[in-house]
Amino acid sequence: MSKTCFKCSKVKPLAEFYRHAMMADGHLNKCIECTKADVLKHRAENVDRIREYDRERAKRPESVAARVRVFKRYLEMFPERRSANIAVANAIRDGRLKPQLCWVCGEKAVAHHPDYSSPLDVVWLCQIHHKEAHALINKQGELL
Repeated sequence: MSKTCFKCSKVKPLAEFYRHAMMADGHLNKCIECTKADVLKHRAENVDRIREYDRERAKRPESVAARVRVFKRYLEMFPERRSANIAVANAIRDGRLKPQLCWVCGEKAVAHHPDYSSPLDVVWLCQIHHKEAHALINKQGELL
């Protein structure tokens, strides 16, 4: 089954439209691609107001409780990661380890553990390259 997007006027399969219970066929009249483009445009045009909304939403009790639940679950699932992070923080505090710049781009960096069993053996990566490193590792099928 297919549907025409009112925004781009292209005929697309229903799988390319978000579900929407109030629509007759159960799908939004704008395709996913056009919807995402509109959301990005709206966010760019209203970035300050949306950031303020996001900050306020993050303070809600249910949001705080959800973050606490996720963090506690993470600690239970990966105690060796928490231990390694604490070891790095203590080593930095005590002067045994000095933070470096990202070895890829030279920006401010965070410690990345290629192996959590060697907690002070870290690679310094900026947030962007750190996320890329984890994404690459996850793509290769290893959980990190």
